[in-house]
Amino acid sequence: MRFQGRITSWKDDQGFGFITPNGGGERVFVHAKAFSHMQQRPSGNEIVTYEVATDEKRRTQAKNVEFVTSRRVRAIAPRKHGGGSLVTSVIFLFFVIGLAFVGKLPFTVLGLYLGSSAVAFIAYAFDKSAAKNGRWRTKESTLHLLGLVGGWPGALIAQQRLRHKSNKPSFQIVFWGTVVLNCGALGWLLTDEGSNALRSILPW
Repeated sequence: MRFQGRITSWKDDQGFGFITPNGGGERVFVHAKAFSHMQQRPSGNEIVTYEVATDEKRRTQAKNVEFVTSRRVRAIAPRKHGGGSLVTSVIFLFFVIGLAFVGKLPFTVLGLYLGSSAVAFIAYAFDKSAAKNGRWRTKESTLHLLGLVGGWPGALIAQQRLRHKSNKPSFQIVFWGTVVLNCGALGWLLTDEGSNALRSILPW
């Protein structure tokens, strides 16, 4: 049996939302995978028809969801992003590489940036997959910590290439705060005082 309702809540970065049935009633959970035609992706407030099923925990959810509204929705194909994030990250990493090779920074710091960037990208990819498949998510505090210690170039690439966390204002505010703090710390290490302090810890 098919029902009709309206998508009254949708979290695009996590790929799920809720449908409010026509005539009222309890909201029904809907996942992005439940849509019959994957060429469209909801943005909220669309009218849909759907069937009702239960998962292994006997929770009600929608399946075989179809749009019946004429309002145009976004294509589900990945949105095209400019190369600004990739360029910014690459330029910064090459800048750190140059500082290491001219002796302004120890290679340990370069390794920290490259290693934490790789880990950050993997962490974002894992969290994106977990959001789609309903698995255990990576804490936002963990993602921010990776950015703070030097993984923000990899995190920035992941946000744009994987379309993950890039449209969540509260996350972005904290993320860019970690970028500013990290760059500020790097700038201090390039001063005489910072360089002397670093040499006392990591002589090179």
